[in-house]
Amino acid sequence: MKVQAIDTPEVRLVGNAADSIGRPCYAVGGYVRDIFLGRHSKDMDFVTVGSGIEVAEAVAKALGKGTHLSVFRNFGTAQVKRGGLELEFVGARKESYSRDSRKPIVEDGTLEEDLSRRDFTVNALAVCVNAGNFGELIDLFNGLGDMQAKIIRTPLDPDITFSDDPLRMMRAVRFATQLCFNIYPDTFEAIRRNAARISIISRERIADELNKIMASPVPSIGWKLLNDCGLLRLIFPELAAMRGVEVVKGKGHKDNFYHTLEVLDKVAAKSDDLWLRWAALLHDIAKPVTKRWDDSIGWTFHNHNFLGSKMVPRIFRAMKLPMNEKMKFVAKMVDLHMRPIALVEDEVTDSAVRRLLNDAGDDINSLMTLCEADITSKNTEKVKRHLENFAHVREKMAELEERDHIRNFQPPVDGAEIMAMFGLQPSPQVGVLKAAVKDAILDGVIPNEREAALQLVIAKAAELGLHPLP
Repeated sequence: MKVQAIDTPEVRLVGNAADSIGRPCYAVGGYVRDIFLGRHSKDMDFVTVGSGIEVAEAVAKALGKGTHLSVFRNFGTAQVKRGGLELEFVGARKESYSRDSRKPIVEDGTLEEDLSRRDFTVNALAVCVNAGNFGELIDLFNGLGDMQAKIIRTPLDPDITFSDDPLRMMRAVRFATQLCFNIYPDTFEAIRRNAARISIISRERIADELNKIMASPVPSIGWKLLNDCGLLRLIFPELAAMRGVEVVKGKGHKDNFYHTLEVLDKVAAKSDDLWLRWAALLHDIAKPVTKRWDDSIGWTFHNHNFLGSKMVPRIFRAMKLPMNEKMKFVAKMVDLHMRPIALVEDEVTDSAVRRLLNDAGDDINSLMTLCEADITSKNTEKVKRHLENFAHVREKMAELEERDHIRNFQPPVDGAEIMAMFGLQPSPQVGVLKAAVKDAILDGVIPNEREAALQLVIAKAAELGLHPLP
């Protein structure tokens, strides 16, 4: 079979360079897979029988001025970059593994041996780029058939594949999620049997796969697969603890794991923001530790938002996710996610909306997206009513923001000015006066204006026995 889509100037140049030094050369991996899937692939990988570095050097020479060649002799690989073009080269190899490491012992090998060591059949396709057989497809493991059947399957015995490199279990789930493929039953059972081997994989590698799952169109696919194959309880026990429904006196609660995945998918349908998606996944993470039975009202999860926000840094640290503003954003979303819901269940007062705007700041739209996704009732009338109320909250926010400029506002009188007015040193009294100004503005007692704030400070200070300096 000839692959016509491979016929591009860049690939022809690689083939001609390989021919110039007498090396068989093949396009492989995700680049070939994505041709058949109709997806854009930014990576172009090539395997040659013999030295991949030599082919890379020939390609760099052919591309000429402005080309950057990086050689990694310890790994037998090389990279060629020019403009937006990025090409990777490696010699065909075979691998063997020790039990306690995913780092292989590498030896030179044939093309067949190189393709057989790849993780999945859909990634084990090769296309010849030499002039004599240009475009010829090599498909030793029916990868094209598996692609058409939408199946993730290993080329060789899956138990050996996953035991040798347990990261491939995460990659199986990730590819199934990204491509909306099914994992072949024998392959899936092998993941179950080898799940404990994930312990030798670094948390950074696992986090990278999880982020790719989270960035997929329907991320719940991946989390359900991780749960079903036994990996979830090993890599994310806090999320696994959300599974199940407890019943007391005939009353159960929703399965918080599946509720969370429904919220995640609804957020993913509205936003590409990876960290808002993480906030959706973690918004109810503290429900297992706050779950209580109350004879008068049934199941409760008091303060799960507050305790959940406190869990976020620990989870991010354990999973080697970034401990920066992204983590703080997720914690903030978890902490605040009940506030808009409380608003729509009670009267939507100007004061409550001002406080929400102030606390959420520039993240208010992200918070509202999360909260709207959190309405997952099967009662369509209830959902309709809540979403209408949320729309009312958004209208009220827009109106108050335009009038009062509350978002991220700083009170028009600050602590330094208060100290100067009354001859004070830093003290609790200064804090009381600052808080009085902020609360009065948020509650609508005074406008967000300097003169009104000064008058309030003077009046409040008099109650504390303080008077402005002459």
